[in-house]
Amino acid sequence: MGKECNSGLKEFKIYGIQMNSQLADIKANCEKILFLINRDVKDDADLIVLPEVWTVGWSCSDFRSCAETFESSRAIQILSDIAKDKKSFVIGGSVIEKTKDGKFLNTTPVFDRGGNLIAKYSKNHLFSYYGDNEGEYVEAGKNPVMVNLDGVRVGLTICYDIRFPEIYRAYRKSGADLFVNCAAWGFKKPIPWECMTRSRASENQTYMVALTQSGKIKDNEFNLGHSRILDYKGETISEIKNQEEGAMSAVINLNEMYEFREKCTILKDIKDAYEVECV
Repeated sequence: MGKECNSGLKEFKIYGIQMNSQLADIKANCEKILFLINRDVKDDADLIVLPEVWTVGWSCSDFRSCAETFESSRAIQILSDIAKDKKSFVIGGSVIEKTKDGKFLNTTPVFDRGGNLIAKYSKNHLFSYYGDNEGEYVEAGKNPVMVNLDGVRVGLTICYDIRFPEIYRAYRKSGADLFVNCAAWGFKKPIPWECMTRSRASENQTYMVALTQSGKIKDNEFNLGHSRILDYKGETISEIKNQEEGAMSAVINLNEMYEFREKCTILKDIKDAYEVECV
């Protein structure tokens, strides 16, 4: 198990931006995210989090035509500027990245308070069910990525990753204080969103930002909305219950979490292996 944070940091304020993206319209979506952040995020933010594929919306067939290299991306520049202006860390949801060697990835960029790109995580599990075909347009990332933000160790995941508890347990074993899941979650699946986000937080005794898009995608398809910030016991401490666009915010207290972990040491009871006896 990873060591607990020794930075002396007690509290860390998080803002999550719920929004409805216009399909394949990077310009409009960049303008909207700037408007929402300027309207709803105060100057006390330590971390600002955006949802999955906010630049293009959940339209897999548009991913490649809207892909950008990080070096030339308008969205990446805007996220860097937001971090500098707000003096805040930014976890930039996800964008469709075109790499120098021609690969396409669903990638989360992370910026420090000075606007510098300090980490990238590419979605490890691609959703290609019920008519969706993400795996035809982007490749899966190779490994989990945990980033240290002023002593807060954050495990990064994107949408469908939530269905794989193994990645969250790996983060917890490496010392994670906070999980972030940036999503574009469909409105037909509210129970999995509710259950799995709460479970990932409580089973690992770790704070969690579960942030998804809201509003119409196309035809009769909608995003779920209902973004939430959960504490280390799985309790909701901030949420946007409906389809509204805007910010939720919460202050997380790491000392409280560490004290709880010391009193309830359930992860020490995990066995090295579980061999199933079939009878």
